[in-house]
Amino acid sequence: MLDILSRSVEAKPPSLPEGEDKSSLASHSVTVSQVSSPYPPVTAVPTQTDASGILFDFNNGCRVKLPSRDGVTWRVRLRDLDTGNVLFEHGGLTDAFVTSSKRWFVRFGIEVWQDTQASETVPVFSHQYGARAKDVLIQFPIGTLGDTLAWMPYAARFADEHGARVTCALSKLIRPLFEAVYPHIRFVTHEEVVEQKLAQTFYATYSLGLFFEDAACDWQPTDFRFVGLHKTAAYILGVSPAEEPAKISVPDEGRPIAEPYVCIAVQASSQCKYWNNPTGWSEVITWLKQQGYRVVCIDQKSVHGSGIVWNHIPHGVEDQTGDRPLTERARWLKHAAFFIGNSSGLAWLAWSAGIPVVMISGFTHPTNEFATPYRIINWHTCNSCWNDPKERFDHHDFLWCPRHANTPRQFECTRLITASQVIDKLKNISFYNEKV
Repeated sequence: MLDILSRSVEAKPPSLPEGEDKSSLASHSVTVSQVSSPYPPVTAVPTQTDASGILFDFNNGCRVKLPSRDGVTWRVRLRDLDTGNVLFEHGGLTDAFVTSSKRWFVRFGIEVWQDTQASETVPVFSHQYGARAKDVLIQFPIGTLGDTLAWMPYAARFADEHGARVTCALSKLIRPLFEAVYPHIRFVTHEEVVEQKLAQTFYATYSLGLFFEDAACDWQPTDFRFVGLHKTAAYILGVSPAEEPAKISVPDEGRPIAEPYVCIAVQASSQCKYWNNPTGWSEVITWLKQQGYRVVCIDQKSVHGSGIVWNHIPHGVEDQTGDRPLTERARWLKHAAFFIGNSSGLAWLAWSAGIPVVMISGFTHPTNEFATPYRIINWHTCNSCWNDPKERFDHHDFLWCPRHANTPRQFECTRLITASQVIDKLKNISFYNEKV
């Protein structure tokens, strides 16, 4: 379970797939088989020291650096304090660097003995993981609005449960949403971690991501496709997976328009995430207007696609697309009657804004996202390929449909979600709003 290296090494986390647009706020994944890292690097040697000269920390796993001394050999034991299991024990070590294979949260216990010529061992070092009042880094991949909103509550829960001084490294675009509402957490960009040499200060580092090819569960204790997009962060950090929306800051609390309105978002990073019913949006927008709602589209892009397939925002909506601060989009959402969209970052932002979320998705299973009574899926069609470990999502294929590509059934998971099915859900929200 552990790697023993005879020299100092740096455990490199997996990278984002090549070609991903890190500047956009699409949902990204992390692939364990690649070399480059989407996260700031940890230090080459452990950051914590002991009077014995042994270096240790918990940055991307448990790391122990044993000093080189003439005629001295060492014995090291790593233990999981919560399960009681000895994860690794080895003697006869000299100039060794021991690193755990598990990068997710484990309450490690470290014990080191010095071997003697009398074939006895003398205990020289012992440490039990404890993050209280310690500096801990939790890293988010950049360019991930939905993922970051989904994972932020678990980072805050880790800080509260451990009493740690938590730093979150994330996108500068998302940072303004959190700073005022999580005052006990320090928010930095990846660049600031490197420029300010912050890695030298951390007792522990945890990297949040979607690890598709982590068959050994070195980066996540359980496959994210099994537990859900948001709850995978809870398992990586060792906290309760109970879901809760992220807190967000909306500096301008005023309504953007006086009349009742609904926010929608139609765009996505892959065609499988779209609502592919050809008349769905048109019928729903017509019905919403008949109910007296203005319909406002808050996507980043008014047109998006790849190759010969391009998606436009629906005819008849009010266009509030563009490169605008996320706090402005949060303001629109905060005062909307409800939000309609696909499995996207703006759906997570709407949930955080505290309004009803109508989520139209077939390629993900409902357990993949937060619970909402207005989740729409057609169980009569092919569905949930994203959550099927047998199907590897291809970020480079905009038309990815692993089971029915280039057949009449392509994208049937949302193509066969009808406008009437969506409108029936909307009627429930309208009835609720009238009663309130």
